[in-house]
Parts: sequence; C-alpha cells; structure tokens
Amino acid sequence: MQPVLAFDVYGTLIDTQGVTIELERRLTDVDKAVEFARRWREKQLEYSFRHGLMGAYVPFSECTREALVFVDRALQTGLSDNDQDHLMAIYGELPAFDDVVPALDQLRDAGIRCVAFSNGTADAVAKLLTRAGVESHMDDIISADEIKRFKPDPAVYAHLRSRLEVRPEHTWLVSSNPFDVIGATHAGLRSAWIRRSSEAPFDPWGIEPDKTVTDLEALAERIIR
Repeated sequence: MQPVLAFDVYGTLIDTQGVTIELERRLTDVDKAVEFARRWREKQLEYSFRHGLMGAYVPFSECTREALVFVDRALQTGLSDNDQDHLMAIYGELPAFDDVVPALDQLRDAGIRCVAFSNGTADAVAKLLTRAGVESHMDDIISADEIKRFKPDPAVYAHLRSRLEVRPEHTWLVSSNPFDVIGATHAGLRSAWIRRSSEAPFDPWGIEPDKTVTDLEALAERIIR
C-alpha cells in the first residue's frame, strides 16, 4: 500500500521567516527584525502549548497575535495597532520554501497522497497555501482546529488517522518541527524530519524520526524509491 504523507504547514511548507522583510521595513534594523521574527515564532508555539495544557483552546491565529504583542513589548519596538494588523495580514501571505512544489509534483506523479496537516484553521491554511501556490498540490487539509486541540496532543494525530482512514504504519508525518515529529512518532505514526538547517538540533528524548533529510525533494526521492 502506498503511504499517505501529512505535511506540517508552518515552518515545513511555508517559511515563517518570510515575515522578516516586512519587519525590516517597520523596524529599520535588520538584526532586530531577524530577532523579532525568530522570537515571534517561538512564542507562537509556546502559547499554543500553554493554551493546550490549560484546556483553554483558541484558534492558532490568536496564539500568533498574542505572540506578536508579547514580542513587541519585550523588544520595545513600539508597533502601532495598524502595524500589528498589517503584520498579521502578512503572516497569512507567507511564501512556500523553494523545494515544496517540485517535491509535491514528484510525489503526485508517483501516485502518493499528500495532505496538509496543521494547527492552523482549515480556512486560514487553505488561503495561505493558495497564495503560496501549494494548495492545488494537496489532496486535503486537516486541521487540529477540528477537534479544538493543538499538536503534539496525541488526540490530534488520532484525528489525522481517523480523517485519512489509513493504518498508522502507512501514515507519515512530515515536519521541520522536532516537537511535531516526536508527537507523531509517540502516537504510532511514521515520521520524517526536514532538517532545513544543519545547525538545528533534535530533542534528546530517545524518540527518533524514521527519516531525516535536508529538504522535501530529498524526502520525495527516498519515499518513491
């Protein structure tokens, strides 16, 4: 049986650091813009984890906005409400990594089913992927919002399996985020870590991905082979 690949979106298909260019325009300081983008992403994930643990679910976009406000305060960048609204809009128009479409074309030509699997709402992800030229390459979009949880809650991976109706050994989670890879592996799925930076460490939890590659085209070649 052919595997089904479930692709994480933010950081795996879509470059969350793409917001840096807009931050540079607003902050007029390249180093601060890079730091802001990095901390915004880190805080966004932290807030999703905290909301999940508290049982106080909010849509992922609210975690993103809360994180934006926090980093603005922490770095004392003085963004106006209009600045924040504009940056949130930019976050919905982030670019795909260069390897995404070629890899998805290879997988589709090989008859392999591909879906987007995200903490973001299905509507937000669909719009994001459409703008990035990726949505038409996906067979479906599966969102953690459908059960009001966040990855890496095991219930989210169970929901993925339920939606796909595929046995766990044929279900692959593809992500550049180690927490997501570990969560999927812990839930009994196969996993592939996209190590986009040679300096990126993997968490020392004793749980390893089934495959580690540097980009999606390399993964497509290994899956098809």
